[in-house]
Amino acid sequence: MGMAVGGTTSTKSDPNVVPLIDILLVLLVIFMVITPSTQKGIDLKLPETSQDRGGPTNKSVVILSLKGDMSVMLNQEKVPYEVLQSKLREVYQSRQDKTIFIRANSNLPYREVVKIIDIAKSAGVEVIGIVPERYDE
Repeated sequence: MGMAVGGTTSTKSDPNVVPLIDILLVLLVIFMVITPSTQKGIDLKLPETSQDRGGPTNKSVVILSLKGDMSVMLNQEKVPYEVLQSKLREVYQSRQDKTIFIRANSNLPYREVVKIIDIAKSAGVEVIGIVPERYDE
């Protein structure tokens, strides 16, 4: 049997994990600080649903409808796409309530709806409501 004789002692080499834990905690704090600031999106307020499906009964409500052939209807009035922004400015210039409801054909790409939202925002609309019901002409 082999025995260590004399003053030689075997040393255990344990890794020092304290610096690794410090680095891990610093990375955790960095990711916790950065993550909330990287979220992007559009602030939306969805309308509350009711039992009656008749739509808005208030005559002062503005509804912007985007049809499948890219034609735009502003409260049952057909508006050319090129003059939509000026027409919305004209409508909302004297109004206190700057709310609009947008509904679009379900077959349209989402980018077209976002273009309409951008036009409405640049015309002075403050609150945009998206009509969540399926809209087919």
